[in-house]
This record gives sequence, C-alpha cells and structure tokens, in this order.
Amino acid sequence: MTAVADARAELVALCERGITWHTDLPRWATDASARRPAAVLVLFGVLDDLPARAGGPGDGSAPVARDLDVLLLRRASTLGSHPGQIAFPGGRIEESDDGPIAGALREAVEETGVDPADVEPLGTLAPLPIPVSNHLVTPVPAWWTKPSEVAAVDHDESVEVFRVPVADLLDPANRGSTEMTFGGRVYRGAAFTVGGRVVWGFTALVLARMFDELGWTEPWNPDRIVERDDLEQ
Repeated sequence: MTAVADARAELVALCERGITWHTDLPRWATDASARRPAAVLVLFGVLDDLPARAGGPGDGSAPVARDLDVLLLRRASTLGSHPGQIAFPGGRIEESDDGPIAGALREAVEETGVDPADVEPLGTLAPLPIPVSNHLVTPVPAWWTKPSEVAAVDHDESVEVFRVPVADLLDPANRGSTEMTFGGRVYRGAAFTVGGRVVWGFTALVLARMFDELGWTEPWNPDRIVERDDLEQ
C-alpha cells in the first residue's frame, strides 16, 4: 500500500518523468494549435475526518492510504462549456499569470477559496487539448500541506466543492466507461462513480492516466458503461 507520505514523492516523480495521454480521438480533436491555454489544479491531500487505514469501501485492499484525497468541484449548469460536470479547479491562463502553475492556483482560489499558502505545486504534466472548449489544458499536480476551508465561491462558476478519497476512485466497483460521439464514431473514455456523482471526460482521463502511471490502478471492467451527467440533465 502507498502511504500518504509516499504518495507525494510518487507524484513528484511522475511530474519529473512526464506522462503521455492515451486517446483514440481523431487527429483534428487532439490538434493543439490555436487552442487557448488553460490549467487545472490536481490537488491531493489528507482527509481530516477519515482514519489512515488501507482499503476502500469493499475488501480493504486499496493500493493507497484511505485518507489520501483529491479536490474536485461541480461546474455550474449554466456555463457554456462542460456545464454541470465534475472538474478540477482551474480555467484559462491570463496574461498576468506567470505560467500554468500560477494560473491554476489563481483559478483554484477564485473557485474554491483554497489558501494558496497551504498548497505546494509539485510540477506540471503535458498539456492536453480539449476540443469541446477549444483549450489546451495543463494539469498541475499539487500537495495540500495544510488543508484550508473550501467552498463554491462563485456560483456562476461552480455549485459545490468536495474532496474524494482516492481509494474510492480506485475501487473497481466505482470504475467504468462513458461513450461520446465524434464525427459519427463512438469513443469510450474513463469514468468514476463516487458519492452519487459521475466523474468523466477530461477529469476522468487525467485521473485514470495518473493512477495508471503511479501504479495505483486495480483491475476494473472497462465494458461497464456509465451514463454521463450531461445526458441526465
């Protein structure tokens, strides 16, 4: 089992060696040229109200400590892109930002109220094109050195902010796939179902690939199809 302290070291090592995003989307969808730069904060930390024990809600065999968590939010349903979806804090990089780390931190503060003094950026991962919103998004893994109060600050942007135990995301019972159609072809992507929420799309892709590269993934059934949130609205 990966202890919480070891998890931070493994995340640092992942940033140093880099990551390749596996996707079977058509070439036009993954073209990074002319896309607007954006960044998201993938913030890991320690849940205060959970015991530091191994295992998920099932058989207790999760590969990470039970109190390791990641910060997520639900986007407002009125937004023009990715409405109502579960996402990482983040957004477009502004000219005043000193790169993707600064942009991700600024957006996270604006969306969740997290104290940036308590957040340690660990590096960046390769940017990933998002054709739906025409952005090139850089994930910024980070570590919560001292958890601060978080909440949905601007309800025009997000409606809830929450922390999810990584062990729950890794539980094979909570894993599955979603389907999306591009150019008449159906593509499958990773999905997680936790706490009555569906995590899919870009957020699920980033989490799934990070878990794979970190060696945390447990065998799961990719043929289990999960209904996307946007189909329920």
